[in-house]
Amino acid sequence: MILTDCTMKDFTDQLKRTKTFAVPFGTVEEHGEHLPLSTDTMVVQEVLKCVDKNVPLFLAPPLHYGICTSTSQHPGTIGIGFDSLRSLIKDIVISSHEKGLRNFLLISGHAGGSHMTAMKEAGEDLIRCLTDVKMAVLSVYDLILKEALDMVETKNDSHAGEIETSLMLYLREELVKGRSKEGYPEFPRPFLVRDKVGYWPGGVWGDPGKAAKEKGEKLFNLAVERVTKLVKDF
Repeated sequence: MILTDCTMKDFTDQLKRTKTFAVPFGTVEEHGEHLPLSTDTMVVQEVLKCVDKNVPLFLAPPLHYGICTSTSQHPGTIGIGFDSLRSLIKDIVISSHEKGLRNFLLISGHAGGSHMTAMKEAGEDLIRCLTDVKMAVLSVYDLILKEALDMVETKNDSHAGEIETSLMLYLREELVKGRSKEGYPEFPRPFLVRDKVGYWPGGVWGDPGKAAKEKGEKLFNLAVERVTKLVKDF
């Protein structure tokens, strides 16, 4: 059940069926010149909408902002800080817990390292202070990455590459504006750089040109299957 479509009575009635709350996390982040800024948000939100048809749960509206480090200077990226994301998660879960929800699926369409660390740290803090909750914190790609990398042609495919472009071709083909060139970041690890765009001008990690709608459909259905099982495991 989509939380924001509920009335008070709907919420109370659904609470008798399930105490599971799924919260999708996305970003407003560049995804090359061919994918929309909301790619991360749309992927995870659409997965959860399908999961909602398979198992009872409360589906929260997506949190559209996340932590974007390597893409922070690229046109269109609008991010929030580490502490902001942690605080938002804690406030959302604590308020939801007060209303009777007990199983929390915090799932992200963005798999950035700092972003996922902030989510997991918030989750760890919450299970220490809320002793009657169950908590899962992950990205969609944690569930499908092995199969995805076996399926696609691009080695080490990642941001705005073959996988994400295939998913968006399946979900919202009309929003895919051609294909960006194959590209990879050239950050001089372990050094940190001020000019992030200079080291990664295209904002693509992989080869969008090898993307296909059929690949996106298979990956999307796999994600729905894996998240459905996860909700059942609660």
